[in-house]
Amino acid sequence: MLLSNLVKFLDKYEMKNFKDANITGICYNSAAVKLGDIFLCIKGENSDGHNFAKQAVANGAAALFCEENLDIDIPQIIVNDTKRTMANIAAAFYNEPSKEINLIGVTGTNGKTTVTHLVQKILEENNEKCALIGTLGYKLSSSDEYKEAKHTTPQPSDLQRDLRLMADSKINNVVMEVSSHSLEQNRVGCCDFDGAVFTNLTQDHLDYHITMRNYFKAKAILFENLKEGAFAVINADDEYAQDFISVIPSGVKILTYGVKKDADVKANNVDFSIDGAGLKVEFNGRQEEIKLHLNGMFSVYNALAAFACALAMNIDYKIIINALEKTKSVAGRFEIVSKKPLVIVDYAHTPDGLENVLKAARELTPKESSLICLFGCGGDRDTTKRPKMGKIADELSDKVVVTSDNPRSEDPQLIISDIMTGIKTVDTQRVFVEPDRGEAIKFLKTISKPNDVIVIAGKGHEDYQILKNETIHFDDREEARKVFECV
Repeated sequence: MLLSNLVKFLDKYEMKNFKDANITGICYNSAAVKLGDIFLCIKGENSDGHNFAKQAVANGAAALFCEENLDIDIPQIIVNDTKRTMANIAAAFYNEPSKEINLIGVTGTNGKTTVTHLVQKILEENNEKCALIGTLGYKLSSSDEYKEAKHTTPQPSDLQRDLRLMADSKINNVVMEVSSHSLEQNRVGCCDFDGAVFTNLTQDHLDYHITMRNYFKAKAILFENLKEGAFAVINADDEYAQDFISVIPSGVKILTYGVKKDADVKANNVDFSIDGAGLKVEFNGRQEEIKLHLNGMFSVYNALAAFACALAMNIDYKIIINALEKTKSVAGRFEIVSKKPLVIVDYAHTPDGLENVLKAARELTPKESSLICLFGCGGDRDTTKRPKMGKIADELSDKVVVTSDNPRSEDPQLIISDIMTGIKTVDTQRVFVEPDRGEAIKFLKTISKPNDVIVIAGKGHEDYQILKNETIHFDDREEARKVFECV
């Protein structure tokens, strides 16, 4: 694409050293720049892309997208905020692929990954192709392998590239997780969403958003920008439900789901066993039974969200139920890795997430047995949730093992100290501390019996641990299987 055509998608910009050039790619990593790329100078938390512009040019960059005049003799497009206007450049270069796709965004604190997988399964059961983008990466079908993604919602240049790949592969549907960071930073700018799903809003990312109101406002961007004829699916039981509904433009179809309040799709008669959740779902004047392989009330909500989303797309309810009943658990989401004792690995890393998982695990814990929780909290993240998670683990578990998660640049012991302030009484017979996560998982063997239930929370699908000076391979599921009898 010619540089002169690319800039037509920008509202306000300056040009320096203008000379039309054929742009053959977009890149924000100077080391990965190829001949003919436009290099995006992005200011991040730890580095500034402007400082790497000369390296990008040496590697073949044909033009720069930046926020300041650089002493470099190639064409420069200068804007106020490269990060926020990056989406315009990316969408233009890849010829606005989202307009060729039925694009569904799923946002919320918890449940995004499971809901996207369920929607993908339903669409495929309806004999439609559906790709998925999210925390685990992206894949072109449910049977495909995940391709690595650096963020829950990719940077615009990566996202638009992937959407173009999907559109060119004749994939008509894409369901994607949309994080609050991506909305705030306009990563999904220029994405033409046909539907949006809201799962829930509880404390997370306050190190970034500062207040829950700001967190809500970031999530609300997805719904504020829905076009006429699109649909919105809202969790009626969430305290922010009406706030989200209030920002949805007229002409957008709204469906609600829930368990407690009246909703368009409602569950009742819910029961749980080690095999999953059973429920009756009410919708459109009907009542149908569903038997899920997924467990916990949070899984019921996720299934209802996917059900309502599919109804909004006019998919037959029998197809929806068949797909939901066929779906197994998503990697690292209430994933059972051993049965004696019952060992569950889950990604829960927020107060609400931990509470939901422990309540679900309690449903599966025999009366004379113990519920044991192992967890930690991430470093360089919201510190206020640490004592809250300590309190939740203390109140809902019979035994607690406090350990490290991804400490990053923080001292693991200080993170643990923050968690411990939320534990009412440190009883050495039921509350244990082991900063080494691998050793902590081994320790579970010494405090558990065959009929106990163990929840290893926080990292879920992750196969790494981020330490101060390095990132090492570490997978809770692998470590638990070394210690306990495998499923």
